[in-house]
Amino acid sequence: MITKIGFLAIIRGSFFMAPAPFLIRRLSYCRTNVIAHTYCEHMAVVKIACTDTTINQVYGLTVALLVIAVDIVCISVSYSAIVRTVFRLSSKEARHKALGTCAPHMCVILISYVPALFSFFTHRFGHNIPLHVHIILANLYILIPPMCNPMIYGARTKEIRRRIIVIFQEC
Repeated sequence: MITKIGFLAIIRGSFFMAPAPFLIRRLSYCRTNVIAHTYCEHMAVVKIACTDTTINQVYGLTVALLVIAVDIVCISVSYSAIVRTVFRLSSKEARHKALGTCAPHMCVILISYVPALFSFFTHRFGHNIPLHVHIILANLYILIPPMCNPMIYGARTKEIRRRIIVIFQEC
């Protein structure tokens, strides 16, 4: 099942991203061909074009919303099945432990999606936001979720949790 889900994720990503190079290639660039970004992002390349970029902007926004909408639906269906199963458990302690395992998952999901949404929407609608803010937000969107992931899951381990508490008490 995990292999199938992984395969579907790769197909979905390929399907949504395959048109991007073709959409970018059709644009004309009359200024610089250097993007003011730390990595090559579709909207950063589109912003340096001097022709109409409406199709690219609509495509980028549609893909972002579709990916997030599909993910939210899949996560919601999955967690509703998990919660139904957890509440069928006879032991209160088992229910508490199972729900306690779900909490870090929800934190990781929020830490992953909130910066992504913020970065996507500021690129599309935040025309008054300075360029350096766009770049910082995009970098945080790429860096923060993977950095927080081990901390969130590690905080459930008693030894790691105690050490984190000690570190924060010293500050």
